[in-house]
Amino acid sequence: MTQSSPDARDAESRDPVAPDGPRRETIDLGHITLRALAWGPADGPVAVCLHGFPDSAWTWRHLAPELVAAGYRVIAPFTRGYSPSDIPPDKDFHVAALAYDARAIHRAVGAGPDAVLIGHDWGALTVNALSHRSDNPYSAVVAMSVPPIPAIRRAVADGRGAVRLLVRQAAMSWYIGFNQLPWLPERSLDWLIPLLWRRWRLRHPGDPRPHYDLDIDHALAALPTRAHRSAALGYYRAMRRPRTAVRYADLRDDWLGEPRCRTLYLHGADDGCMQSALTDHVRDVLPDGSATSVVAGAGHFLHLDRPEEVNRRIVMFLARTRGGEQGGNEPASFVD
Repeated sequence: MTQSSPDARDAESRDPVAPDGPRRETIDLGHITLRALAWGPADGPVAVCLHGFPDSAWTWRHLAPELVAAGYRVIAPFTRGYSPSDIPPDKDFHVAALAYDARAIHRAVGAGPDAVLIGHDWGALTVNALSHRSDNPYSAVVAMSVPPIPAIRRAVADGRGAVRLLVRQAAMSWYIGFNQLPWLPERSLDWLIPLLWRRWRLRHPGDPRPHYDLDIDHALAALPTRAHRSAALGYYRAMRRPRTAVRYADLRDDWLGEPRCRTLYLHGADDGCMQSALTDHVRDVLPDGSATSVVAGAGHFLHLDRPEEVNRRIVMFLARTRGGEQGGNEPASFVD
């Protein structure tokens, strides 16, 4: 791994929270090279933070300093296909490929058995997938805004209200079908990304306008070319393709399984992307030592809407689980 200092000429270094900026690191995974933002001591326990769509590694700028204060070395990669990371030669963007990368990051950065994995949105799907694995190298995980699939399935099968829940969620998830269309989404991200941020980021009556313009800029900066845009949209298009590259084949179905690793799951009560009602059965599918909470006054980007509360919950959870056994020890099952 090589490191470089923040580049003041880079528009992404315009960060109001951390004026000195994080370090920039290059992580060679062998099959792909990722770039990452990094905070904290080189010898601390590792916390890997994975972003979602439409987002970037900069989304962790509030949480990272709190994790550093707790002793962690924080690594937030731009996930495959997001600039300045590589677009993978195999063009595979299945959750299995994302989980493969997250597992490889642990090895590439020299993380120990006390490393933790944190993810939001697509990062949460990746966290949930790897958490199901018996060879998950992370001691604890934190997932936000996308519940484990078995919990979602239980929620939508739970009584007569399930139809209403499904209809409303289908309306909220229209962008998923749109992102799977050929060529048109690549041409539309300049308006789609700001639209999703404004719909998903909560604004409280009487409060100042949220600083989502900065995050929109970061998201668009991570998708500077048509190839990068196709890569980010490839995450959605891969949902319709059951096959993955041979390298990731043994991880293909893990995102459908129950987590085995101790998990903190957090969701915004006013999430405009995924209804909080879909979290009703999260506790039922998590192993012993886990915790879950719906955060009041927060939308999809709850770690930006309510950073103090979300950061506190994450740091407290990790403090309780720090130094524990390697993940993958609890019973788990797939939900048909």
